[in-house]
Amino acid sequence: MSSSYERELRRVLSGDEKGINAITRSCSPLEKTQIMMVMNRPFLVVRAAGSGMEGSGDLVALRGDISFPIEVKSTKSKKLYLSGRTKTQYNSMLSEGEKTELMPLYAHRLKGVRGDSWRFFRIETHNLKGKLAILARRIPKLPLSNQGNPMIDWDQGLPLHKFIAFLCRDKAEDLGSKNIILSHMATESLEIT
Repeated sequence: MSSSYERELRRVLSGDEKGINAITRSCSPLEKTQIMMVMNRPFLVVRAAGSGMEGSGDLVALRGDISFPIEVKSTKSKKLYLSGRTKTQYNSMLSEGEKTELMPLYAHRLKGVRGDSWRFFRIETHNLKGKLAILARRIPKLPLSNQGNPMIDWDQGLPLHKFIAFLCRDKAEDLGSKNIILSHMATESLEIT
């Protein structure tokens, strides 16, 4: 049952220190450090009403600068083929994503693995803007099976620690990086003239 994994992910994205410590025990120091970044820029994460129905996903992560619905899946196998009810969920999430200009995500928790056991995928929508459009370039879309159907392949997903590191970078770091780039561009301009 994925409800315990929904709670696990909800606690992590909400910046709950106990939840973060629980899932990072077997992580590398880098993975742990990156996951802990969410404590400085947490999300409000709520369980979606009618979870898994009508394109809402299981969780909705909200923050002033970004939000997205998340469908949580947990398996012992690295691959999960979407068919029947899970394909209907996928189609509903795709439809809602297109309609609302959101980027629905899948979070796959692989059971029995040490280290960062979560991987993220996006449902490919075509009308993303702003930060979601930038984020879409970093999160792999769901791969396709040999029959052309969307599937989950844990090995192809974005690890949770990298997902959080990108979403929770300190604004000062972003500003510092921009200043370095602008300074470098100004120096190049002076050298050209």
